[in-house]
Amino acid sequence: MPLRPGRGRMAPSILLGPALYFRGEQGDRWRLSALFVLDGETEPFDLRVDGVTLPVPPRHLARWRDRHVWRFDFAVPRGLRDTEVAYGFADGPNWTLTVPGRTGQPRIAYVSCNGVEREDRLAGLDQPRNARWSDLLARHGEQRFHLLLQGGDQLYADAVWREGPLLGGWRKRYAKGKAEGEFTQPMAEEAKDFYFANYMGGWGQPETAAVMAAIPSVMMWDDHDVFDGWGSHPEEELRHPVVQGVYGAARHHFSLFQLGSGLDSLPECVWGGPVGTFTQGFRIGEVGIFAPDLRSERTPAQVMSAATWSLLPEWLDRFKGCRHLLLMSSVPLLFADTAGLERAIRRLPVRTGFEDDLRDQWRSPAHAEEWRRFLSLLIDFSRRTGCRVTALSGEIHAGGRGLLRGGGVEMWQLIASGVVHPPPGRLPAFALERMAAWRDRPLDGYTLEMPPFPESGKRIIRQRNWLSLIFDNRGQIHARWAAEGTPEGYSQTI
Repeated sequence: MPLRPGRGRMAPSILLGPALYFRGEQGDRWRLSALFVLDGETEPFDLRVDGVTLPVPPRHLARWRDRHVWRFDFAVPRGLRDTEVAYGFADGPNWTLTVPGRTGQPRIAYVSCNGVEREDRLAGLDQPRNARWSDLLARHGEQRFHLLLQGGDQLYADAVWREGPLLGGWRKRYAKGKAEGEFTQPMAEEAKDFYFANYMGGWGQPETAAVMAAIPSVMMWDDHDVFDGWGSHPEEELRHPVVQGVYGAARHHFSLFQLGSGLDSLPECVWGGPVGTFTQGFRIGEVGIFAPDLRSERTPAQVMSAATWSLLPEWLDRFKGCRHLLLMSSVPLLFADTAGLERAIRRLPVRTGFEDDLRDQWRSPAHAEEWRRFLSLLIDFSRRTGCRVTALSGEIHAGGRGLLRGGGVEMWQLIASGVVHPPPGRLPAFALERMAAWRDRPLDGYTLEMPPFPESGKRIIRQRNWLSLIFDNRGQIHARWAAEGTPEGYSQTI
């Protein structure tokens, strides 16, 4: 059915949105997109944006089950100082965002792990499911963040193998060695229904929706955005047509919801398009943001393909002239050596459920060579250009920090996780704390450690948390973990 123009009639019902996306600087303009999911066949009204002279027309991205996904692209002029910008529909709701001034420094929030494998795991928490999102929204009211970096697991899609009768039935047969090999059209529709509904439900949470309407996001994906352990399961399983079909549905919906685009029309900030990945890069004055795609090409034997490795030096060189590069690595880059634990668990006669989590780690024996190669590349870039590199990560459902030092280079790792996911139990947290106390030498002339926080004396923050990153005029980052139940939080200046 063709879409009907909405001029002169009521706007369609908003089912989800707006979700804001950062598209980069363009001269003195702050480029953004806003995504909506609307009910009905009527084309929405143009969007009105303060500072943008002409109304912003809608662009239709997708349709699923009579729900339509629309995007509005606009660029807001930047003044000398921060500007509050209202945007919305002439006869409908309006929202507000903050555009940074040309003479100021960026204020950034970082979150990860927006969900949980099973929602009933949240029942035992002392605070509501979205308490950290509420805390972030309250802090935004005081401090006005310009960007929201979302470091992976914005969606927990593990239930794709439980909630649908076709995929769930196939999974049970596969576990018994009796599964057929065809990914059928009904399976494809079930997968699309699942991912679309999960984004609608997860991002439709009032606290999450309010933050995403007020702060433009940059998002990268991790395994749970596909399903638990994607890329770290045996290759035979990963290559199975049904598993590949589910991955294709996850990829389509990641592009639609987390990038706000179709797979065939990725925004300019996605540098990895030519090799089929979602690697992204941005420059904001003297601050760079680099989010390499660490999932699309992952197998038990590799994190990134040879094609991506060949592009990494040129991508990094795009940040020449920056004083600081924020590297988004979904799995912590500078972290305790988990290789010994992985080997010990592999020798057990039964599966523990931690196998794929350990294979995910950069320190896994399967990825250790790539890890050292990546570190060497970053160290060389930092030494050549004078640009300090700081890694931002989530994934471990706890907070922490790491420090690599040597050869005139100092590189910090900041870990913030999860904004919704519960912290690890006491025994896993104890094991993490013990491993984090080890100091090692990953490269000749370099030491890696995870220092304890002065606020607690511990190296691991066993509380749900999110991270704020405030740059000052000297180029320093003032990082603060807003941890549940700890009003004063934890801090680090870089």
